[in-house]
Amino acid sequence: MYLTSEIKKNIFKEYGKSEFDSGSAEGQIALFTFRIKHLTDHLKVNKKDKVTERSLVRMVGKRRRLLDYLKENDIERYRAIIKTLGLRK
Repeated sequence: MYLTSEIKKNIFKEYGKSEFDSGSAEGQIALFTFRIKHLTDHLKVNKKDKVTERSLVRMVGKRRRLLDYLKENDIERYRAIIKTLGLRK
């Protein structure tokens, strides 16, 4: 599988508060970004996989809602996660 527990721990350690803090908005956004990149690469090869395409759209929506939440509550944390993940140009 592409997403092992070690990869998750590394993501939460790098972007969250600790490797066991899976509830922080930054950690969840980083995890969604990792999964979105993986599904995007998968869909480039398998263009007719509509179930994965639907999952990708739902995941992008979840990440968008988390980013909106972070933007409303703490703009500095929002700007930091946008900058580190490179989500905006």
